[in-house]
Amino acid sequence: MKRKLLSALLALSLLLSLCACGAQNGAADAEGQSNKSLTVVTTLFPAYDFAREICAGRCEIVLLVPPGAEAHSYEPTPQDLVRIGRCDLLICNGGESEAWLETLLDGAEGGYAVLRMLDCVDALEEEHKEGMQRIREEESEEDGAEYDEHVWTSPRNAAAICRAICGELCALDPEGAETYRRGCESYCEKLDELDAAFRDIAAQAHGSCLIFADRFPARYFVEEYGLDYYAAFPGCADDTEPSARTVAFLIDRVRAEHTPAVLYIEYSNQKMADVICEDTGCEKLLFHTCHTVSAEDLKNGATYLSLMWANTESVKEALG
Repeated sequence: MKRKLLSALLALSLLLSLCACGAQNGAADAEGQSNKSLTVVTTLFPAYDFAREICAGRCEIVLLVPPGAEAHSYEPTPQDLVRIGRCDLLICNGGESEAWLETLLDGAEGGYAVLRMLDCVDALEEEHKEGMQRIREEESEEDGAEYDEHVWTSPRNAAAICRAICGELCALDPEGAETYRRGCESYCEKLDELDAAFRDIAAQAHGSCLIFADRFPARYFVEEYGLDYYAAFPGCADDTEPSARTVAFLIDRVRAEHTPAVLYIEYSNQKMADVICEDTGCEKLLFHTCHTVSAEDLKNGATYLSLMWANTESVKEALG
């Protein structure tokens, strides 16, 4: 990883000089950036989707981590440095999973603004709930707190992030401020509708506990709606194979809670969910974290709202 970052930094001076030459010649950027007021680079899909809703076509929006890629293990390219170096606004998550980005920011040059989504909300630490398989048992408490970085799983957090993005855009492009404000308020109204739907589901459900037969990247979501949960792993765990003890615990919880369905997240192998369903007779349902989408889904118009509205159906059924 460090070797690849060093190579990227060594390539930066050449690539930036090439870009500078192109700019001096008045050449349009390959992505059409010369036709836009601002260039916004985002690391993750939620920020990309929020920004394009707020900008209403006025800005060029670039998604740095490709669709379907895992941000935690992403290895940046020299071109990523170029994109960051010439952008006006960089929107990132700001957590440990983007440690690679901090190295890039040290190497990239430019007068861009940086907005970290974790700074827009009250960050919550990851929990190790009863039955959850512990990761790296040898680590001590001195290693510090680990935060759930999936802040956007709460629609209210999503609205707070959108308003912060709007503020940055208005400061960078005062002439477009009215466009950004209209786009932001219109989108936040849609987020309010989504939030109300989840609150209604939680209020009317027979149960109040979600069981994730998978990693658990949804602490902001359950905290927002007063729900309890059990899961196999914390949200940013690398592990995918749970112990027999963890599986047995979740099976017991499904039976004790009379859970009609367990949840899994996108790109999961679903093996654990299959085992639990076979043993208990419950269903398995997708809870999309919106962390990333496939290239096909992006091409077909997937949005944060479309994925979260699909989650309302899964949560409703899982709570019974």
